Amino acid sequence: MRILAATDGSDAAKRALEFAAHLSKQLNGQLKIVNVVPLRDIPLVQLDEYTRSGTVTRREAMTADSRETLGAARRFVESLGVPNVPCESAIELHEGNVAETIIEAAKRDETDLIVVGKRGRGRLSGLVLGSVSQKLVELAPSAVIVVP
Repeated sequence: MRILAATDGSDAAKRALEFAAHLSKQLNGQLKIVNVVPLRDIPLVQLDEYTRSGTVTRREAMTADSRETLGAARRFVESLGVPNVPCESAIELHEGNVAETIIEAAKRDETDLIVVGKRGRGRLSGLVLGSVSQKLVELAPSAVIVVP
């Protein structure tokens, strides 16, 4: 079974990663972690931290943030006994496409199951545009588990 866990570094995403890691171990599945970084959800203070030198672009700053998030996620699932988990970062510059980007990754990897947290870091945009988990449940071609 191929399992795709999406993370944004939130507490809900960490619970989803834990669930996905345990499920992967029980089913002898293949776990992959993806992080989609929407421009609208990156705090400007955090971007400023990366771009102080003036030579770093927003995209580079977003990529650095994604690498940090994925590194923490990989260390976490490895601490749960799931080694060698591939990770993928996607920088999404267009609003409202996080769910679609996760679905594209799931299709590309022929994923059997997508695991996500109920609510991530993008709370305000989720209220306006609909949550990522809600969109995944509605649009994903594979099974979706939403972890509270």
